[in-house]
Amino acid sequence: MNIYVCIKQVPDTEAVLQVKDGNRINEDNIKWIISPYDEYAIEEGLKLKEKQAGSTLTLITLGPARAESALRSGLAMGVENAIHIETPEIMDHKNVARALANAIKQDPNFGVVFTGKQAIDDDSYLTPIYLSEFLGVPVATNVISFSLEGDKVLVEREIDEAAKEKIEMQIPCVVAVTKGINTPRYASLMGIMKSKKIPIKKFTLAEVGITELKNRIKTEKLFSPPEKPQGKIIPGESETAVKELVTLLKEEARVL
Repeated sequence: MNIYVCIKQVPDTEAVLQVKDGNRINEDNIKWIISPYDEYAIEEGLKLKEKQAGSTLTLITLGPARAESALRSGLAMGVENAIHIETPEIMDHKNVARALANAIKQDPNFGVVFTGKQAIDDDSYLTPIYLSEFLGVPVATNVISFSLEGDKVLVEREIDEAAKEKIEMQIPCVVAVTKGINTPRYASLMGIMKSKKIPIKKFTLAEVGITELKNRIKTEKLFSPPEKPQGKIIPGESETAVKELVTLLKEEARVL
């Protein structure tokens, strides 16, 4: 089986983001990482490969030249192949999924395609769904348990109100995983050194069948949220403080 893991490069969770030109973030001096949910997808792909003799594991991402560093980080964890669809274009989730699917479909023997349940920069949850549509295969999202039985995948996923749902799917399929399914391994020093020598296969958008972008979603405006006002401490005895608090909630906060 040929296993694939789709990953996305995102700003570090501790990065201080600033708006540039009113509709995008200023990328200067930002540290970029693999989206954390995608790390669970990589680990699950590695575990499956270790159980399936003769299988291959390939990382695939789409983005500008800097996205190669995310692939190198994944390769350092133990993955042996990587594909980079290199483009500076801003693409909506449907176009991204279409490009990823077209690249994956060039392999007639693709099997399980892992993704994270969402990317932490936009929290859209859309790409795995679109990806399954373009690949023409079933999908399960928010997956917390994965197993393989013959040519079938068994997953357990979290749904509303802490309930869980079990799904059986035929291979090939898309599996979008979430926190709790595993503990991603750390890259070893040897893995980091080996990753630098692994060739990354490059595609242009045209080479994956994207000759015209028709983004359905566009960013009109991007802005930082207003700073929260400082909290107010009401001194005094409890009885007096409670009365003043109620007054403030009525007259200033207008929530009562």
